Amino acid sequence: MLGRVVGLTSVGVLVAGCYSLVPATGPAPEVGKQMAFDMNDAGRVALGGSMGPEIAQIQGRLLARDTDYVVSVTAVKLLRAGGEQTWGGEAVRIKPAYISSMYERRYSGGRTLAATAIGAGLVAAVAVRSILGGGAGGDVVRPADTSQTQRIPRP
Repeated sequence: MLGRVVGLTSVGVLVAGCYSLVPATGPAPEVGKQMAFDMNDAGRVALGGSMGPEIAQIQGRLLARDTDYVVSVTAVKLLRAGGEQTWGGEAVRIKPAYISSMYERRYSGGRTLAATAIGAGLVAAVAVRSILGGGAGGDVVRPADTSQTQRIPRP
């Protein structure tokens, strides 16, 4: 049981803390990179019919770059509710005129270190609790003597 908890926690830490979105540098991002595109008002209007009217950001893998960006969409972040829609990799063509900012997903050493420290703390807390028996149970409560009970000593 403890091994399973440690394994799942380790996987969660490695997946969660390793990457962050940073502003894209250079004239053209490489095909195959994970990207995020902040949409301007023209982009929201143009893509609103197929993707929804409140698009704040489109995330996904860059499939092609000719005059437009072709993106395999994995998530769409929304403006007002602050919500996020998960997509299954559908290809969407985005014109450069629709984009206000571009980001690349890159490895983040600081986030990985912080997530590893938190994960190690959680694993240590679970291990100590399991070893010391700090789970359910605790002290055994015995009923007090009442007028209906009588204790008879054993010989």
